[in-house]
Amino acid sequence: MRFEITKLFKADYKRLSDDEREKFRVALQVFYSACGSFVKSKGLAAWPSALRVKQIVNAPGVFEMTWSFKGPDGPATWEWTTVLDAHGQSLPAVCWRRLGSHQIFKKS
Repeated sequence: MRFEITKLFKADYKRLSDDEREKFRVALQVFYSACGSFVKSKGLAAWPSALRVKQIVNAPGVFEMTWSFKGPDGPATWEWTTVLDAHGQSLPAVCWRRLGSHQIFKKS
């Protein structure tokens, strides 16, 4: 699965501890596999319940994925986007928006 990251996501990632980064990387393996299934099924495949993927209320097209449930809580927000491959073909991708604790949902 291809992906992009926002500047906020990059800053959020830098603030994570090494342990939190590892938890996120482990969850990504499951998440990207599920993304592949979701895309192949044209949106019919279910997300793994352990990731708690859900749409964010009042933010059309933005989703939350949970990568840690304790010590600390760990949501990451993302949205579907497209990227072009070397041949100019449009491919589905994930744009990572924010990462960290539930503080990321507060307006700054």
